[in-house]
Amino acid sequence: MTSDKLRIGIVGAGIMGRGNALSLSARPDASITAVTSRSAASAELLAGDIGGRGARPEVYPDLAALLASDSVDAVVLTTPDDLHGEMMVQAAAAGKHILVEKPLTTSVAEADAAVQAIRANGVVAMCLFNHRWVPAYAQAYELLADLGEGAVAYARKDDTIFVPTEMLSWADRTTCAWFLSSHDIDLVSWLLRDQVRRVYATARWGKLRSLGIDTPDAIQIQAEYSRGAVATFESAWIYPNTFPTTVDSYVSVVADNGVVQLDRQKESVVLARADGYTYPRNMLQRVMHGVPSGAYADAIAHWVDCCRTGREPLITIESSRNVTAVLEAAHLSIETRQPVEVS
Repeated sequence: MTSDKLRIGIVGAGIMGRGNALSLSARPDASITAVTSRSAASAELLAGDIGGRGARPEVYPDLAALLASDSVDAVVLTTPDDLHGEMMVQAAAAGKHILVEKPLTTSVAEADAAVQAIRANGVVAMCLFNHRWVPAYAQAYELLADLGEGAVAYARKDDTIFVPTEMLSWADRTTCAWFLSSHDIDLVSWLLRDQVRRVYATARWGKLRSLGIDTPDAIQIQAEYSRGAVATFESAWIYPNTFPTTVDSYVSVVADNGVVQLDRQKESVVLARADGYTYPRNMLQRVMHGVPSGAYADAIAHWVDCCRTGREPLITIESSRNVTAVLEAAHLSIETRQPVEVS
């Protein structure tokens, strides 16, 4: 890093690219200097939005051109799930620090290649499992330290059908478990301070296939942890769009000496209008008094600080690789209808 600020290139100009750009735009220790996207028009539009809040970043035709730029110290990868692995390898080889949207990759082989490249080139990398910065989840981590050994956990994250049918153009290239349960597997493994060793998973197809999207409607994963705790991870993509939040999120952890429950459905605010009834979100992404804030912005701030100081991020790249391993084993279990050991 040769500038006082961490100079960042945004890769991908979709919803998450815009969310990252918004969170980074208010930071005094970082600047967005480059943008690239599969759609040049989308990249130009995002660059214009960023320019409206400060200096306009340069638009590059592709990742290779962006990585070759001397004005980029780090990249934020917000591309579809199945593109993360190779992009991380390229970025690490170019000496760029990396922030990648979850999941880290959709295969263990790609995750291992990325980890090897990141460690060999000495760059800072973090997968954006932002839930660890939700105040209630961070508090739960501290509370569970005094509740004894973890026994059983349940994590549900179910989206409305808007997500696979309207928000994502690439829903048929991933699953609700990769997209949703990756968050919960990272979170629960962190809360339990343990790693999954074996899974058995089942899936249901039907509604989304009937709409021409070849991906499961729902996936349920039964997981066994190395010290004996058991957990259920549920994900679904077919809630009706009338549900008051886009995602229904709930986590509970039972330990030998207590239980912690975390229900994020309402997040304190209820809004009723003539055209609907909603629970507006505020824990992950919000703009408060004109400043981006919330767990998403806090996680990104942590990564920026780690890049500037060389500190190891709270979420190691190896722990995110293990989330990929759990999910790869779960999808193999769905295919074989057998329990699968996690590699």
